[in-house]
Amino acid sequence: MKSFTFPRLAAQALAAALLLPLAGFAQQARPLPDFVPVLPAIKAKALDIPAKGYLVKQVKQDVYVVTDGAYQSVFVTTGKGVVLFDAPPTFADKLPEAVAEVTREPIVELVYSHTHLDHISGAQSLNKKIKGLRILAEEGAASLLREKRDPRRPVPTQTFRDHYQLNLGTLHAELKRSDWHSPHGDLFIYLPQRKFLMAVDTVVAGHVPFLDFDLTTNMHSYLKVFDEVLAYDFDVLVAGHLTYLAGRADVEDTKEYAYDVYHTIKRIHDGSDQMAIATHAAEKYTWDNKFALYRTVLDGMIDSCTTEVRGRWINRLAAVDVFGESHCRAALIYARWDD
Repeated sequence: MKSFTFPRLAAQALAAALLLPLAGFAQQARPLPDFVPVLPAIKAKALDIPAKGYLVKQVKQDVYVVTDGAYQSVFVTTGKGVVLFDAPPTFADKLPEAVAEVTREPIVELVYSHTHLDHISGAQSLNKKIKGLRILAEEGAASLLREKRDPRRPVPTQTFRDHYQLNLGTLHAELKRSDWHSPHGDLFIYLPQRKFLMAVDTVVAGHVPFLDFDLTTNMHSYLKVFDEVLAYDFDVLVAGHLTYLAGRADVEDTKEYAYDVYHTIKRIHDGSDQMAIATHAAEKYTWDNKFALYRTVLDGMIDSCTTEVRGRWINRLAAVDVFGESHCRAALIYARWDD
């Protein structure tokens, strides 16, 4: 069994990207919680990241994934120039070098999968290095970027609404907007001739989703995305994060997990005697402190859900104990206020 390697350079770059919003803010170190190690079967599938800090892996004819072990980007050679999909800041400055390892074709276009900084804010570096770089995005994402005027995320030079056929040389890519994650839209990036799909922040292979079901702003749409993904004829899925590439089984596992969380919290919520819990809490907080009473009611539901879900999934997917509580909370918000 191989061991998972995560080079110091890549780890430092990831930490810098994650901590950037907290620059200048200091606080006392908190005691580190105990978490279950990543499951051996998942570690065994991890891609080996070289000491240079990133890996270039061909996954289909003309299709390459670049990853630093934490983030994933894609580029496609077309015979008429290279098309990039996403530019994570942890390794975007190395993308020209990564492309040059396999082709002399110049980088001519960058496609944004969505607006989140952690996947596209390396575009600033590319835009400075590559003269005349075309940047393509769906109109929902483009509208936010025009409003933000964020130099890290250059405004797209070309936009489309809902659907787009990207054809360049040998590349035929079908781009379709959905809304499982970002309030400004997410893209399915599908290469039908290659059975290749890129759908960023849908699943994390071998793991539960990130915090709050990967920061989704629409739980209703999020619960639909798994069937949307599985409707595509693919055998390689690039979902943007962590240690190996996803397949159909990873989508099925994440769907089962997400619906288990949802059904668990809904059952607990609908079966709780909320007045009895609030009455007991009022003995300490009084009826005047209604937010404290609500908090007590909701926290009890989340705790019960977290315990149940952890018991069923701790030996199936990594990080159930890390983010399971946030998943129960996100599902409770949906079940109580939206469902």
